[in-house]
Amino acid sequence: MSAAASTDTDARPPTLTVAVLAGGRSSEHAVSLSSAAAVRDGLLAAGHTVEWLEIGRDGVWRHDGAAVSVSPAGGLLGVDVVFPALHGPFGEDGTVQGMLETLDVAYVGAGVTASAVCLDKVLFKELMSAAGIPQVDFLGVRCERFRLGPAEVLADAARLGLPVFVKPAHLGSSMGIAKVTSAEALPGALEAAFAHDALVIVEAGARGVEVECGVLGSLSAERNRAGAPAIASEPGEIVLGGEWYDFDAKYTPGGMDLKVPAQISPTAARRVRELALEAFLTAGCEGMARVDFFVDGEQVLVNELNTIPGFTPTSVYARLMAASGIPYPQLVDRLCRLARERHAERAAHGY
Repeated sequence: MSAAASTDTDARPPTLTVAVLAGGRSSEHAVSLSSAAAVRDGLLAAGHTVEWLEIGRDGVWRHDGAAVSVSPAGGLLGVDVVFPALHGPFGEDGTVQGMLETLDVAYVGAGVTASAVCLDKVLFKELMSAAGIPQVDFLGVRCERFRLGPAEVLADAARLGLPVFVKPAHLGSSMGIAKVTSAEALPGALEAAFAHDALVIVEAGARGVEVECGVLGSLSAERNRAGAPAIASEPGEIVLGGEWYDFDAKYTPGGMDLKVPAQISPTAARRVRELALEAFLTAGCEGMARVDFFVDGEQVLVNELNTIPGFTPTSVYARLMAASGIPYPQLVDRLCRLARERHAERAAHGY
């Protein structure tokens, strides 16, 4: 991880003014507020100026308690870069990224296309399948299809075996997920997931341990030296206090522990890092991502990719990067510099 630890301090830009986008319209609003507060504190520790911009559950953008008015190509609050710390629909799915593109402002993380693809769990898995990336078997189910032909859907799902995990296709933070251990319970789990999303994914149960790997974009000076567009962190292993990695396990103290490095073979660890980078680049991601895996011996399967992972200093992504030589203030600073580089590079093209 020597490339990851390099910061080119002699080329560091001047202090930035960063707008941290917090909250959002989705059911992950509270989680996003927590991530955004940590990002703000990290940016302040790195010496930057922060403007807090909160998106309410009503969708209104507010700064200092007042609704924000914007104009195309007019930037946002005069800041140098925007750091979206948003999770789920209306923030992590390309909608906010599209607005920031329209405003012509630099922003952290994946662009419109990659954000939209990666938040759609079904579309992401179909892309990984087309690229030949090994992953957990799955079935995408639209609400309308289930209403018109439930028996056909249940027959298709039966081919995945048991247990299966039923998830809303466009949510994170393990919201709306059910572990199904009997065929009789599947219809109810589908109905519960449809309450969150019109598209649901049914995933086959996977053996082995859950392993996560962070990916971080490379600055131009690093790309010139090593040629790698991104770097992968040391893999970490999720050790659960309960049966599976649900919302409580993620956000309740003691619900999970993270072992870094993961207790897997050196060969499997190398494969995790290789596949993390491959998934990141195949999806067209930029800036950052956390890629989740199941590892069973030497078998490594991709599960999901998160373009805006949880971002508190105790969240998995930040801990993986810290264990790989990039402390939290340096991480958020680096992401802002990556955003500004991308914005400048795109401005050089006429399109």
